[in-house]
Amino acid sequence: MEKELCVSERNGQKINQFSLKQQYRFLYVVLLCLMLSCGNKKEKEFEEVKIAFIADAHFQDIYAHFEDADYKGIKNPETGDFVNIRTMNAQLQSTRIFNENYFAFIEALDDIVVRGIKYVALPGDFSDDGQPVHVKGLRKILDKYSKNHGILFFATTGNHDPVKPFTQESGKTDFLGAGGKEQIITSAVENIKDTVAGQLTPIITTEIKKWGYKDILNEMSAFGFYPQKKYVYWETPFSKYNYENYSFDKATNASALENRTYAIDEFNRHPDASYLVELKGGVWLLAIDANVYLPNKKLSAISENAKDFSGASIGYNNVLLQKTHLITWVKKVAEQAKEKDKVLIAFSHYPMIDFNDDASKEMKHFFGEGKMQLHRVPNEEVAETFANAGIQIHFGGHMHINDTGVRKNNNGNTLFNIQTPSLAAYAPAYKLLTIKSNTKFQVETVVLKSVKGFNNLFPLYEKEYEYLKAIDASTIWDKEILSTKNYKDFTAWHLKELVRLRFLSNDFPVNFSEIFLNKTGAELLFSTTENKDSLVTELVAAHLNLEDFKKWTGFHMIYDFYRLRSADELAFDDIGEIRLKQYEMVCNQLKIIDDPYLKEWAEIFEKIRKGEPSNHFVIDLELGEIIRKSP
Repeated sequence: MEKELCVSERNGQKINQFSLKQQYRFLYVVLLCLMLSCGNKKEKEFEEVKIAFIADAHFQDIYAHFEDADYKGIKNPETGDFVNIRTMNAQLQSTRIFNENYFAFIEALDDIVVRGIKYVALPGDFSDDGQPVHVKGLRKILDKYSKNHGILFFATTGNHDPVKPFTQESGKTDFLGAGGKEQIITSAVENIKDTVAGQLTPIITTEIKKWGYKDILNEMSAFGFYPQKKYVYWETPFSKYNYENYSFDKATNASALENRTYAIDEFNRHPDASYLVELKGGVWLLAIDANVYLPNKKLSAISENAKDFSGASIGYNNVLLQKTHLITWVKKVAEQAKEKDKVLIAFSHYPMIDFNDDASKEMKHFFGEGKMQLHRVPNEEVAETFANAGIQIHFGGHMHINDTGVRKNNNGNTLFNIQTPSLAAYAPAYKLLTIKSNTKFQVETVVLKSVKGFNNLFPLYEKEYEYLKAIDASTIWDKEILSTKNYKDFTAWHLKELVRLRFLSNDFPVNFSEIFLNKTGAELLFSTTENKDSLVTELVAAHLNLEDFKKWTGFHMIYDFYRLRSADELAFDDIGEIRLKQYEMVCNQLKIIDDPYLKEWAEIFEKIRKGEPSNHFVIDLELGEIIRKSP
């Protein structure tokens, strides 16, 4: 490039300089080179990483046979297969499906294969009560997908795996048996209580025990709980080595379960299955074991009797009391991730933030503190503690709901808690995280609508229904559920029957139900007649028809409340835009009347309807914001 020079004088000396035009040109070229260099450097440094999160699969191997019992199960007349399944009656009074989720789990894994995803996290309750027959069946499936498709699975423990820290005898009375009757399957004769005439002979098998930590982690050892040679790095809260002097042998020695325990009282220590693993591209996946099993009474010695300890369903509220070592460890991991320029993603079974769209205070007053699983809502101290410890993105499960919670504290720290739906409940889905850069993360919710084989067991439920009708059972499920055409609709029917058969009587105040359930939408809309004319005008302006309000009742609104609470934005299309507008107008009216029940109900419903983005969104850590994206 030819130089254009000019001459100037400074302190009596002549100085050759670039012309002003040339200086600008030179500066532009330098800046352009720097920008391109930085861009190339950034592109080389970071490659997109995708991680799927499948929470609360509650996997049960319906095709497995017990190794120590001469019992195949019941024969499916349509397929000829023998299956061990629970009754439809049991499913429709539980917060989870027991049988069809087998097919949903396979469908989710097949979808993950098609998308080319190589990392799958399982945030707890991967099994249903840690029963050996089901944990073994799950391991075989995960091994198959690992071998055939190169997928790495990373699991953490939930309150159903293990139910207690130590193995215990167990069983179920509501397996489906011959002739549509209930079949008892138990691990010990001592579990069988009273017998009744016509009862099927109980099946005894050790395969139906509830395993504790030792057995479950041994069976699931290849899925994050123990170091593998293919991992870049792996540690626990108790490891003595560091990133710089890491070796597989050191990790293996440190991973022994007896080296991974914490004090529960002055005599007892329980296992902690938490671990950190590095994926490709410098992504650190932090699996937090938030199970805490408190003693049911003051113990005076070491006990491995499962009955001496409570279940672990509370989650992080008890972590703050009993597992303070986790907070120290998480803070250390977060600091090291920052120093080493790693992307840190945390996951565990339990939520870190209120999962009721901040309506929990009103819900406790309306329903009562012991209802609606409100005892599982984490205290605000949980989010504050883990945000200050350095966690920014956390995937949870446990509640079988789709939700996003955000907390920003006074220290300038922001925590995003992403609740992953269950495959065994409405709406069945998994979360897909795409790490775009060190600061930008895309989250998609993949709904399983069509699931191959989901209706394979329906002929067996027909037999159950016929038996219940024949004995004139006091409660009987709606047979219309067997007419559903896809898995998502099946889970919606499951929720509807759950509301009818269990939630209405267990959760809702009787006084409220009596005045609300059978009222039409029109009656609720005109709960007060003071502004009837203006309401009619408002209806016209909103393009709503009063006659449509007469087509639904308070029961429909309660059912849709549960749909919104369970699926959040995923329920919008199922409920419909017009019905949602109708609910909004009804809530606006209920808020201004004198009835405290109806007023509080309206406030709760509106909060549940208006949450943070939970379907498809982007998290920007630089801005500390969540941005909704069109699906």
